[in-house]
Amino acid sequence: MIPMVDLRTQYHSLKEEIDSAVLQTLEATQFILGPNVHKLEQEIALHLAVPHVISCASGTDALHLALAALKLGPGDEVITTPFTFIATAEAIAYVGATPVFVDIDPRTFNIDPARVAESVTEKTKAVIAVHLFGQPANVHELMEICCQHRLWLIEDCAQSFGATVGGKATGNFGVIGCFSFFPSKNLGGYGDGGAITALTEEHKQSLLALRNHGSYSRYYHDMIGYNSRLDEIQAAILRVKLKHIERFNKERRRVAYRYNEQLKGLQVQTPYEDGLGHHVYHQYTILTKDREKISAALQQHQIASAVYYPVPLHRQKAFGTRYASLSLPNAEAVSQECLSLPIYPEMTNSQVDEVAQAIRQALRH
Repeated sequence: MIPMVDLRTQYHSLKEEIDSAVLQTLEATQFILGPNVHKLEQEIALHLAVPHVISCASGTDALHLALAALKLGPGDEVITTPFTFIATAEAIAYVGATPVFVDIDPRTFNIDPARVAESVTEKTKAVIAVHLFGQPANVHELMEICCQHRLWLIEDCAQSFGATVGGKATGNFGVIGCFSFFPSKNLGGYGDGGAITALTEEHKQSLLALRNHGSYSRYYHDMIGYNSRLDEIQAAILRVKLKHIERFNKERRRVAYRYNEQLKGLQVQTPYEDGLGHHVYHQYTILTKDREKISAALQQHQIASAVYYPVPLHRQKAFGTRYASLSLPNAEAVSQECLSLPIYPEMTNSQVDEVAQAIRQALRH
């Protein structure tokens, strides 16, 4: 059995550190906004070389709080990609703004800056760029567009912890960056969790209040806020894992390059690295016209696979008929052919070879 991600093996490799951190937290009995939360924020800020980090309850909340801190709302448009998890667009809807979906680069799967530039209107206030599957979006072109039109650039870094562009970590390029600590992420907890990077003190202070019921001082509420605080136990676990994140990402790249070698010559398109940034392979996603055949063969060999994402956001039922006439051919085509294979730092070369062999056999029949 080869799973998509092997959290059990990772836990056992860090068991002594993690168990100790959790037990110390239980003994301290400071479970909400305790010392581990504050230290984690400081350590992430240092690791990413960003001015401010504010933790929160999930990656979705990170996006929601970011838009709220920027005071976006009804009548505002936010340009983003349709090929991502729905949280990116949900957050826009939460604040009453309108998602404007534009097509992707079919090689990187990231938002196409040229399509962004074409879609700016008087109502456009922000762009959310997703660093999908761990590959950084083309941030320099997006920053230029946002600067030209006076737009906020928000980075959705849910899948890109540790990815860099020119040696600079994602989360540094937009005015705000949003991270997820969902268990399967490159830096994942044992439950939900998230964090926000902010470039300015003003946005930091707004986010600190918004995550904690709109309060700067206990029982004094300056705005309507939310209950979105990272649990102290999750922070303790994440502090342990943060020490190993560079090794984790290096091992993910090892697995990805092993796949590239093993899948060479087959009728599948392996992930493309555009050279603009350092890919950290949250997912290893191939394109194939034989998706069903390959998926079935992998299942037969007790090997997991997943489709991220089968339906682009502009075709999701949640948005009704609002985007019925919108055609985004690249996103629509990729969603029909994408298949993500198992990838995690602890995956062995022999396991990668086993996956590749199953794919090879499937394509022979």
